Amino acid sequence: MSWLDAELRDQPQALARLLGRQGERVREVAAAFRRDDIRYVLVASRGSSSNAARYAQYLLGRANRVPVMFATPSLYTIYEQPPRLDGAIVVGISQSGASPDVGAVLAEARKQGRPTVALTNDPRSPLAEHADAVLPLEAGDERAVAATKTYVNSLGAIALLFSAIGDDTVARAELERMPEALAAQIALSFSTAAPLDEYADGAGATVVARGINYCTAYETALKIRELSGLVVEAYSPADLLHGPIAAIRPGWPVIAIGPTGPAQQSIADVLPPLEERGARLLVVSDVPELLARAHTPLPLVSGVPEWLSPLTAVIPGQVTAMRLAELRGLDVDSPPGLEKITLTR
Repeated sequence: MSWLDAELRDQPQALARLLGRQGERVREVAAAFRRDDIRYVLVASRGSSSNAARYAQYLLGRANRVPVMFATPSLYTIYEQPPRLDGAIVVGISQSGASPDVGAVLAEARKQGRPTVALTNDPRSPLAEHADAVLPLEAGDERAVAATKTYVNSLGAIALLFSAIGDDTVARAELERMPEALAAQIALSFSTAAPLDEYADGAGATVVARGINYCTAYETALKIRELSGLVVEAYSPADLLHGPIAAIRPGWPVIAIGPTGPAQQSIADVLPPLEERGARLLVVSDVPELLARAHTPLPLVSGVPEWLSPLTAVIPGQVTAMRLAELRGLDVDSPPGLEKITLTR
């Protein structure tokens, strides 16, 4: 078994470890978000952590009812003209905690007297040193280059923060059930995985999702690109229809992610124009009507609240990315040209 396969399967245990070890301490971290002078949340991140940050845009925006936006690290590093951060709480998300540009954003925020929070798998990392509060991801060692359990635990840490900021006991109870849901989803995705040989020689694919699972579209696209070297792009249905759909040709694979919830209808609405163009649809959903329209169905377990669905909806994408890479004869633990820690400035 590859490290990637083992770590993918370890995700329920990793999430349970996060909830068990940080479930109470997260209240201290959450207190910083309730300060009276917080007007917006600024997130610094790279790679898979930026996809977790897209999840944070929805959850932390709902928790605080303030804008959640991405930092522009180049302003802090190569241009040395950081913006004023009045009213901000600055969150750094980095699995390794070693990216200099993410750390530079938190360092500047601290210099300006703004509260800083780090979500990282290494609580002794440079990023953690720049943070007033650290929420360790508790994912354990991750040896495969492509992130799996550190990504899901990043989502779990954000969900944990969300429940703590609002002292939401219902949300916390729903989150506590997610390790079991993850285990069920992993079992389902492996047991129902369709042969992907017809996609192995392709040039790329498109991934589409909206709302809370916008992050899932980006993470699925990234995993396939990292592991298989295919050109894969992610869009919301609205953005896809505003021009990029013109590039969809007969036979082009489109992964549509539509779990039960308010965003589901947007996915249902984009399927007919994709079908008209002859796209091969791979549908990630727990909705029978959507799965019935798929060329390749990728079913989800039912009963997961939509706000937590990115934790399970990413699993079919991870399994698909791994299997495509294996079909293409690639080393899933060490994709060509990639390193586990990327030091960007």
